[in-house]
Amino acid sequence: MIAAAAVFALLMGLLFGGFGIVRAMGKNRLYQSASVQQPVLQEALKEETLTEGESEKWQDGWVKYKDVIYAYNEEILTFLIMGIDKLSDVEEVAEGTDGGQADALFLTVLNPKTKRMKVIGINRNTMTDIDVYGESGEYVSTVKSQIAIQHGFGNGMEESCEYQKKAVSNLFYQMPVHGYAAVNMSAVATINDAVGGVEVTTSPGLAGFPEEFTQGKRVRLLGEDAFWFVKYRDTDVFGSADMRLERQKQYLNGFIRAAKRAVHKDASVVIDLYQAVKPQMVTDISLDETIYLASVLNEYAFNEEDFYMLSGKTVMGEKFEEFYPDEDALFEMILDIFYEKVQ
Repeated sequence: MIAAAAVFALLMGLLFGGFGIVRAMGKNRLYQSASVQQPVLQEALKEETLTEGESEKWQDGWVKYKDVIYAYNEEILTFLIMGIDKLSDVEEVAEGTDGGQADALFLTVLNPKTKRMKVIGINRNTMTDIDVYGESGEYVSTVKSQIAIQHGFGNGMEESCEYQKKAVSNLFYQMPVHGYAAVNMSAVATINDAVGGVEVTTSPGLAGFPEEFTQGKRVRLLGEDAFWFVKYRDTDVFGSADMRLERQKQYLNGFIRAAKRAVHKDASVVIDLYQAVKPQMVTDISLDETIYLASVLNEYAFNEEDFYMLSGKTVMGEKFEEFYPDEDALFEMILDIFYEKVQ
C-alpha cells in the first residue's frame, strides 16, 4: 500500500499542475508490470502447418488458426478483479487454506487501439490447474480443482493474490496480467455507494430482499442491497454459482456505467474511493496507476456486448459443482479480444 506521505505528495502534484507527470508515471509502470510478454497459444495448435511463405515471414508470438495468422496486441492492458469471500478488513493469516476464496473473478481488458473496454467473467467453479501449498508455504503439488480455491492458499494478502493471478493467467495460456485488485466482499456497499448506486433488474431466488425487489423490476441498489445482490447464492440449488455470476455480470455492467458518469462529473472520486476501500483491498495497482486509469476511463467505450462469459458446462463432482470450459470457445475468445489479424 502507498504510505500517507506518498499519497499527500501525489495529491499536491495534482493540485499544482503535476497531473500529466503522475499520469505518465502510472502508464509506464503498468506496461512494465507484466512478467510474461505474450501468451503461448501456438503450442496448443500442433496441427496448424505453415506455408513456405509464412515460414519465411514468421515472427515469435504469432498464431495461425484456421488459415488466419494473428499477432498479440501488446498495447492491451489486462487487470484481474477478485471478490474475496471475507466480511472484514484484509489481514495476514497463517500459511494454509484460510486466505479466502475468490467468489468473483473478472478480467478487465483495455484496448488503447480501439478505445474499448472488455470484461471476461470467470466461473468460480472453473476446473483448472491450481498449486497446492503446505502449512509452511512450501509447494506441494498441482491439481485440477475449482479456480476460486487458489486464493485460499498463502497469507491472504499479496501472496494469495499472486497465486490466483498465476492460475488465471495459466487458464488463459499464460496471458499477461498487468495488475490485480482483490476486494473483500464487505467493501461492496462502499464501492457501490461511491458511484451513486447501481441500477439492475432484479431476479428470482434472492432470499432476504425487501418485497419491492420483485422479479423483472428495475431498481437502484444502495448499501447492503448491493452486497447481497452480488454475494448471495443458495448452495442447495444446482448451478447457483452460475446464476450468481449472471447477476454479477449485470451488476458490473451497471457499475461501469455509473463509475464512468461519476468520474466524468468529478475525477477525485477515484482517489476518495481508493482510500475508502484500502483497508478491505489488496492490490498491486499503485495510486499513480489508478490516476492514469481514471484519466482514460471515459475515453473507452463499453456496452453489454463487451462483457464475455466463459462457455462450458457445469456438472456435479464428487462433492462440489465443477465447471468445465469449452476449450475451443476459450481459444477463439482469446484471439478475438487479445489478438489482431496479420495483414
